[in-house]
This record gives sequence, C-alpha cells and structure tokens, in this order.
Amino acid sequence: MQKILISVIAAILLSGCAEFPGVYKIDIPQGNVVTQEMVDTLRPGMTQNQVRYVLGTPLITDTFSSNRWDYVYRNQYGETGTVTQQQLTVLFDDAGRLSGLAGDFRPGGQQQ
Repeated sequence: MQKILISVIAAILLSGCAEFPGVYKIDIPQGNVVTQEMVDTLRPGMTQNQVRYVLGTPLITDTFSSNRWDYVYRNQYGETGTVTQQQLTVLFDDAGRLSGLAGDFRPGGQQQ
C-alpha cells in the first residue's frame, strides 16, 4: 500500500514538470544567410566562382544540371515557434555565367 501511495505521489509531482514555463527554447537557424546587400553585388555575367564567393556555397545544387543553385535560409524561433524562410534561386547559362535570379530577393531592389 505504501509503495502504491509513493508511486501516485511521485507521478503527480513529476507531471507538474511537463509544462514548466521557465524552459528556454533556442532559435534554430538553418541554411545560408543571404542579405539584400549580397544580392545587390551580383551582376549578370559573373562566373560561378564569383557568385560562390559572394553568396557562399549553395544549400541545394541541381543533380542533373549545374546551372541552378538554391540558397534557402530557415529560422524557427524557440519561444514563439514561428518559422521564417527566405529563398533565392541563382540561374546560370551554359557557359557558367550568371543569367538570372528568382525568389525572395531582387537585384538592386527591395526584398519582397
């Protein structure tokens, strides 16, 4: 009887720790940080090495074509659980020169 009583009391006390409000939850950033200033330095005709120098190594490269690079940045905020995501696709021509951009950033302009 005493073991059952101790088990019940322990279960009740430990269940109170499940929703403890003081637990710190960290932010979880993932991917490549790309800023509008970095995108503004890109110019048509830049080589892949020059683009890699400005933006860093792409998070995703197309397996079947080296003419598309994807930069994705995702941040999950620990306290609120909200998620923000930014994406930039860099396109190259057959000679490996920068030919276009798509995504959340615009060259020489404001972020969408």
